[in-house]
Amino acid sequence: MPTTKTELATLKRLISEADLILSTAPELPENRTAAARESLAAALALIDDLLKQSKLAAAAILGSKGGSVVAKRGSEYFRQLAGKRKTRGGGRPRKNSE
Repeated sequence: MPTTKTELATLKRLISEADLILSTAPELPENRTAAARESLAAALALIDDLLKQSKLAAAAILGSKGGSVVAKRGSEYFRQLAGKRKTRGGGRPRKNSE
């Protein structure tokens, strides 16, 4: 079962190529070409959906990780940051007037 994004993209390219070959080939008896192209179109739709889900799953994993890292720092860390903001204004240093 393909799991990575590159494997899914490769599978999509292979199915697209098979669809292109069927579209340029002469018609097979008993409407087999149309049935095969319909199956390939459904496979392409499934792969597109899997690619979307893999992007969402990666974002969810990264998002859940961020909160735990912030929690490790503790409230004292953020108090210190706020204190630095109040005493040291950011930006460029002032010019010395001569």
